[in-house]
Formats: sequence, structure tokens, C-alpha cells
Amino acid sequence: MDSLGSLNAFVQAADARSFTLAGRQLGVSSSAIGKAVARLEERLGVRLFHRSTRSITLTPEGALFLERCRRIFLEVEAAEQGIAQTQGAPRGKLRVSMPLIGMLMMPALTAFMRAYPEIELDLDLSDRLVDVIDEGFDAVVRAGEVSDSRLMIRSLGTFRLMLVGSPGYFAARGVPQTPGDLTSHACLQHRYATSGKFERWPLRRGERDIELPTTAVVNTIEPLIYMAEQGLGIACLPDVGIRRQLRDGTLVSVLDDHVEHSGPFRILWPSSRYQSPKLRVFVDFMAENLFSA
Repeated sequence: MDSLGSLNAFVQAADARSFTLAGRQLGVSSSAIGKAVARLEERLGVRLFHRSTRSITLTPEGALFLERCRRIFLEVEAAEQGIAQTQGAPRGKLRVSMPLIGMLMMPALTAFMRAYPEIELDLDLSDRLVDVIDEGFDAVVRAGEVSDSRLMIRSLGTFRLMLVGSPGYFAARGVPQTPGDLTSHACLQHRYATSGKFERWPLRRGERDIELPTTAVVNTIEPLIYMAEQGLGIACLPDVGIRRQLRDGTLVSVLDDHVEHSGPFRILWPSSRYQSPKLRVFVDFMAENLFSA
């Protein structure tokens, strides 16, 4: 058991990249973590971390040992969770971070809540790059590419961006035939909440340098959908968020041949943790329903 404690101290320190943070997570002092790692290094006869006054980094031997330790704890957690699963339906709080367009995912989320009423969803809507492990999230949903060896990843599906407006708007202002025509249209722009930069409309290479006029600027997607439906201009929106409007004809797309964009939605969770029943059903449900709800 003392060996398992040392292994756990090592894994926590490797994930947090800090003896201090690892100590906080385990409820012990940073010196206790340091001593546990030192005893482990002495027993193994290798150095697991490069240490400096500000940070710690894994040695090549430490990186190899970390992967073996993860497997050990996954087996331990699997055994514990296997017993827990016999106790009934998935339940408990599930803390999930989602991008600000999370409102567009509400059909899938509400369907999940109805299917699993004993799971309490704690949703954090933010475009900032949260630290899943340090901030205590069970999972995060993100668009785009993600690279973090500490996380497990599952694809939820792909989306594409479209230029859309209402039929009434195009009847009054005309339908743009080329990207250059956009300069004489009302453009509804999205500004990223985290960086303050405008989202670039995904026109093909060679057509991206057009200076678009700005009729309105919003840092969340939902108001842009409403403005476009009300005939106030053209907006660049993800297809996953406007399926109903496209189906009902309240929004129509333009310049499809001049737009090139597709991106993934992914769900991520700490690789050092076994998938608890509540997390497992959430991942499976979102993968099956996010793009069909």
C-alpha cells in the first residue's frame, strides 16, 4: 500500500507538473509529495523528474514509468467501478465545460437529463481553454484540434460554417453571387469572447482578404441567429446550430461554393481516471445524439 501511495504521488505530480498542486489534490504538503517521489526514485534507481526552482518536468524514464503507472491505476479504478456499477443507475454530479455555443447543444443535453434524471449536470459555458484536471472537470466539449497527452478524446462529430440570411433580406438586398458582393451587404460579425478578435469568414484561399462591412458585432452565436432570421443581414454560423432554421426556410445559405470549412467537436476527460458510469453514459449519449438531436 505504501508503494501505491508513492505511485499516486508521482502520477499526481506528473499531471499537475507541481509538487505543490499535487499536494493540494491529495491533501498533504508539497514536501510530503517530494519525499514520496524521492523514495520512489531511490527504490527504482532512476531520476523521474528534472527539478528547478519553478517547475518539474519528466525525464525520459519518468515518462515511460508514468504510462505504466496509469495502467495500474486504471486497473484499480476499473475494479472499483465494476463493483460500483452493480449498485444501480449512473448518478451524481457531472461537471462539464462547454464552449459558449453550448446553448446550441441544449436539445441533446435536455434529452440526456430526461434519460438520466439521477445525474446532476453542472455546466460551465466558456470559450477559455480550461485545465480539465487542475480545475476539476469531469469532461470538456471543445471544437477544433486538441493536443494534451493527459486527456482521452472521443469525436462527437463534425460541423461546417455557412453564410446565411433570411429570404426576406435577400429579396430586398439581392443574393451575393461572389465574395466581392459581400462588401455591399449588411454583415453580422462574431467576436471571440476570449481574444476579442473577429471570427474570419471561411472563404476560399485568395478570397479571404475582402474587407467586410460590419452591421453588428456579437460575442455569442445565439443573437446572430436571431438577427439573421429577422432579416438584419448575413451571418457566418455553424450548421449544427441552424438545422431547424435551414429546414424551415427561415434561413438560407449563400456562396456555398466559395466557403470551405469543417471542424470537429470532441469530448475530453482525464486519461488517469477510469470512466465512471455517469461519465461513460454522458460520452456515449453525446456521441450518439449531439448531431441528431
